[in-house]
Amino acid sequence: MIEIKNASKTFDKNKSTEFRALDSIALNIQDGELLAITGKSGAGKTTLLHNIACIDSFDEGAIFLLNGTDVASLSDKDKAKLRNKNIGLVFQDFALVPDFTVFENVEIPLVLAKESKKRRKGKVNEALGKVGLEKYSHKDVNNLSGGEKQRVAIARAIVNDPDIILADEPTGALDTKTGELIFDLLKSLNLSGKTVVIVTHDKDIAQKCKRVIEISDGKILRQA
Repeated sequence: MIEIKNASKTFDKNKSTEFRALDSIALNIQDGELLAITGKSGAGKTTLLHNIACIDSFDEGAIFLLNGTDVASLSDKDKAKLRNKNIGLVFQDFALVPDFTVFENVEIPLVLAKESKKRRKGKVNEALGKVGLEKYSHKDVNNLSGGEKQRVAIARAIVNDPDIILADEPTGALDTKTGELIFDLLKSLNLSGKTVVIVTHDKDIAQKCKRVIEISDGKILRQA
């Protein structure tokens, strides 16, 4: 379970540009849940996702992941290990390394985890198989369509068999049909037991999730 207790985040403290991105957020996300986080631009959605991902940290409050680990108690090194092993990240702009092949991009988390070359090959091929790109292994990612790039990003996110998948506008840069295919892929991962949290502006995508959280001005406006 992901447990967030009265978490707040302020940027540019004590400056004219001070901005309270999150304001006393309290939220529990159950293991195996498929959750959408919605809201207008600047509402705090991505900030919340980055804190769950241990990319950023709250100023106030606390977050507990997996077996009740208090993220604030971890060193930066331990946060990086937890993120690499237990959290899969998917971004709107894919965040792929342009000069790498499909295989090399998916392999990155395994290299960081210091897996052997033999194990890396097996795990990468398995992940690519799950997203239907097993024949694309040696292609340059620059030669792929947007939908194919997002499937590579999802393969990279799941290659370490994480407990949690966090997707920030995963369909935002895609046409409607391709976006639906990407959502279906994320849903299938959820059905396999993964906890999936999707930040989205797309109301149709949000309504297909089991629960929807709407954020406004850094606060939870409503849950459905």
